[in-house]
Amino acid sequence: MPALTRAERDAFLTERGVVMRIAVVRPDGSPLVTPIWFLFEDGWIYFTPREQSEWFACLREDPRVALCIDEQPLPYRKVIVEGSVELAFDLGADDEWRDLYRRIAKRYVADEGAEAYVANTIEQPRGLYRLKLDDATVKTWRMPVAGEPADGMWHQRYYRPGTKYSQRDA
Repeated sequence: MPALTRAERDAFLTERGVVMRIAVVRPDGSPLVTPIWFLFEDGWIYFTPREQSEWFACLREDPRVALCIDEQPLPYRKVIVEGSVELAFDLGADDEWRDLYRRIAKRYVADEGAEAYVANTIEQPRGLYRLKLDDATVKTWRMPVAGEPADGMWHQRYYRPGTKYSQRDA
């Protein structure tokens, strides 16, 4: 099962346009998954919920998250992160981290559009959360690339003992 190297992972996490899905826990214990924009810098994943978003309320009650960052085209890279986030800036402190907010927007829209997006949403308070990858459980995966064997690429737990590609005894 090919995993991304740390350098491959970090390069993937900084590619423009890649969306992250955040899973949080509702007060009743049910899951909530939301696709969002994010920024990866200096080993931290940053993201920003709006004041009225359901998932912001969930994070205030329970900081545990699961993050899925993946892509549709080959080689189907994915990064799965499980951990607890910290609120870096609460509502009302937006001016203190507005440049980071611009960098998040610029990952998804051109510079001029990002400036317009920030200007058009400036009256909507946001919080800023972050998660340090070194403090989380991180799993990566991708399809084999040229020169790598394509057979038996799944984790051994997916192969029944004694079948083709299984390395476990029956």
